[in-house]
Amino acid sequence: MFDSLDEQMKHDDQLETSTKERVMRWIAVAVVSVLVFAGLYFSVRMLS
Repeated sequence: MFDSLDEQMKHDDQLETSTKERVMRWIAVAVVSVLVFAGLYFSVRMLS
């Protein structure tokens, strides 16, 4: 009868954003993650 808060938030998010916006958000997260880890990797290699 009652939806959980997580399910309600997912439902609300789907109503507010389009599929294209969600895909672009995940691509941006992936790019930023790769840049952060690459920066950490190269900075550790420079210290060695």
